[in-house]
Amino acid sequence: MNLIAASIRRALALPALFLAGAACAATVPVTAIKAAHMVDVRSGTMIDNAVVLVSGDHITAAGSNVSIPAGATIIDLGSKTLLPGLIDMHTHLTGNPEDQGYSSVAISVPRATLYGARNARITLEAGFTTVRNVDAPAFSEVGVRDAINDGDIPGPRIVASGPALGITGGHCDDTLHAPEYKLTAGGVADGVDEVIKRVRQNIKYGADVIKVCATGGVLSFGDDPRTSQYSLEEMKAIVAEAHRLGRKVAAHAHGGDGIKVSVIAGVDSIEHGSYIDDEGIKLMKEHKTWLVPTLYLGDWLVANAEAIKLPAPLTEKAKTTLPIARQNIARAIKAGVPIAFGTDSAVYPHGLNAREFNVLVKLGMTPMQAIQTATVNASKLLGWEDKVGSIEPGKFADMIAVDGDPTKDVTILEHVKWVMKGGAVAR
Repeated sequence: MNLIAASIRRALALPALFLAGAACAATVPVTAIKAAHMVDVRSGTMIDNAVVLVSGDHITAAGSNVSIPAGATIIDLGSKTLLPGLIDMHTHLTGNPEDQGYSSVAISVPRATLYGARNARITLEAGFTTVRNVDAPAFSEVGVRDAINDGDIPGPRIVASGPALGITGGHCDDTLHAPEYKLTAGGVADGVDEVIKRVRQNIKYGADVIKVCATGGVLSFGDDPRTSQYSLEEMKAIVAEAHRLGRKVAAHAHGGDGIKVSVIAGVDSIEHGSYIDDEGIKLMKEHKTWLVPTLYLGDWLVANAEAIKLPAPLTEKAKTTLPIARQNIARAIKAGVPIAFGTDSAVYPHGLNAREFNVLVKLGMTPMQAIQTATVNASKLLGWEDKVGSIEPGKFADMIAVDGDPTKDVTILEHVKWVMKGGAVAR
């Protein structure tokens, strides 16, 4: 009889437990962010008297006619303007401008990783809630990414590449040491079999994206930014293997032939594009390949080359290549090549990323178009359209606030006042 009574009590208790659970689910804390204005980057319009509701780390509602539920925590930003968290598609968090050239030899991987932790915080506080880090030694930025994801340190969402693939003696190889040291960079791979293996190794150790050096570069010895490095056969092998394993490919490519080889091979983005010509522009439009120009660094690097003790050969390459890049990128923008925002931060100080916007405007974009390169455009290139890049229900609650109207004066984005990442206020 006692067993029967106990069974009845348990059965009666089940509905009560279910109702209690439902009540808990219904009372998930809600935060309401109010602001005088909000930039709708998808439509390219401004919304007044905006309210955004956040539950957990996601947005549940956004607009001008959103009712704030009873009991919600309210963050009133007053006259400020809300925007989605910004996205930088070309960063090097583990590097610093003073570490260009021979001074980089003394930087250990543990030290670079700690630089990455510091620079990740600086980047987040500057309003960049997502970055793509394209090249870092020994997967150091993968460690920074994982520490951020685990909540150990503050920083943006990181899409990491690990060591960039490059040919022996190319832009992404070690060209600073004498031959007797027999040093080679971690991403060096020559020939089809080697590049396929390197793609697989990078993915094994945590790469979210594959970075490949398709041409020479500015900040390396003994190469020319205008010349290609990997062959078409090698590039096709890299892209095919990366895509087969679910990774996109970003190609460092300054020179015309290297750009064309990369686009024909199927890369997802061209980084820099300094010497892009009419044929390259045509190919990129046909293949819908994204261009990630990195232009503000031309101002900063040339002005500060002596202060950071940049070696003379690299200074000369910078003075030659970077001004030409602006002319060519302006033509690409005018022609309608799809553009995503990138900075090459580390060539200049982290935290100044937003200075890139005004260069894009000077080259022909409207402020709204420049903002879209770092929001909806960048999210498309990442393949994260359902996660970031706009203030919409279902997206991560990544937002920033500024004083004034950045759709009229894009330099306002250089002075971010408030940052939220994943529903938590970071600044």
